[in-house]
Amino acid sequence: MPHDVLPNSLENFWVPFTDNRGFKAAPRLVNAASGSYMTDHRGGQIIDGSSGLFCSPAGHCHPKIIEAVHAQMQRNTYTAPFGMGHDGGFALADRIARLTPEGMNHTFFVNSGSEAIDTALKIVMAYHAANGRDRIRFVSRERAYHGVNIGGISLSGMVNNRRSFPVTMPNVVMMRHTFTGQELNRPGQPQQGHELANDLERACQTYGGETIAACFVEPVAGSTGVLCPPVGYLERLREICDTHGILLVFDEVITGFGRLGAPFAAEKFNVKPDIMTMAKALTNGAIPMGAVTVADHIYEVVTNGAKPGAIEFFHGYTYSAHPAACAAGNAMLQLLEDEDLFARANALSTYFGKAVHALADHPLVMDVRSMGLLAGVELHRGAAPGQRGTEAQKRMFWNGLHVKFTGDTGILAPMFIATTAHIDEMLDKFRTTLNSLA
Repeated sequence: MPHDVLPNSLENFWVPFTDNRGFKAAPRLVNAASGSYMTDHRGGQIIDGSSGLFCSPAGHCHPKIIEAVHAQMQRNTYTAPFGMGHDGGFALADRIARLTPEGMNHTFFVNSGSEAIDTALKIVMAYHAANGRDRIRFVSRERAYHGVNIGGISLSGMVNNRRSFPVTMPNVVMMRHTFTGQELNRPGQPQQGHELANDLERACQTYGGETIAACFVEPVAGSTGVLCPPVGYLERLREICDTHGILLVFDEVITGFGRLGAPFAAEKFNVKPDIMTMAKALTNGAIPMGAVTVADHIYEVVTNGAKPGAIEFFHGYTYSAHPAACAAGNAMLQLLEDEDLFARANALSTYFGKAVHALADHPLVMDVRSMGLLAGVELHRGAAPGQRGTEAQKRMFWNGLHVKFTGDTGILAPMFIATTAHIDEMLDKFRTTLNSLA
């Protein structure tokens, strides 16, 4: 071992999205997890109030997923995805097609939500090129989060995700976000703000709708703090896209696979996009995986636009449709059916909504926003933006609760297997932590 490497020092691991110096001085480590709970390195029990990072709705270490991955790894650990395939990938694509909106039956596999967004960007480009159109602009939204690859950073509207990486894609136009501040502490879709969708029409009038390739939106803006779409907002975006031949892309990385009580937000809001990105709950977080599902006509235009025998879409990853990931995905989608997890999430959402909105009476809480099993609890700003939220997240861990914070907003996303007792425990520990900060 080199003389400057200290075993178990924590120094050699550069922890993502983390204050590394502060974390390594007082680490918060998880040594085990099962169901709704994790165990920290001191032996304490932590209830998971955010399903990991919204990716484990069936509970940690689900035995059926472990069994499926173990069996797969004994049979086939890797198949090169370029020019070859394996049964698991085709089976998983078929399962996804049963859940996606009608006419969206073609899925391209990647390894994360970030890769799904960059892949969607390329699919959009390939589609318009195959149609002989020169569309060079993309529309996204302020406060959007679309992953951490350069394409996603270019589309993202959360300034701290862009500030350190100034060299991004050109020709990205931003719409305004939908948080007007006029409706606070109300569940579900705001009644006001649907006219903000007309920002897309303004972009069409400014740059020419024929130059815009696609509009990317999170149906519910998740990582920024749960911004639900105003009533009529998504419908208006669909209408404008249809008028100008723009592809509508839904980033369903958080909302996909039941988080809002329906398989996808597209069904929840009855608005069909042209492309959907997904990840997280696809494998219950057990193995990294993401996917892009497209409308059938997009697949057909791209594939039929190439010469016979030629590669139609010059894109892919070494680990696309990895056998272990596909095994986890197939097991997870079977679990959604066998354990009736969509219905369980839907049934629990009413209790969860009432419980989380009860926090609105706390003096540190500015706003509570929720839909399905997803809620954002925004705290009043402390001495500096994000300071109070950062401290709250640390204290919650030692109080036995994990909640993902973005700035000063805690994002609660209970597991679909949670009970009302679990919800009570989460909210009790959330309130106890707020009391310690007041």
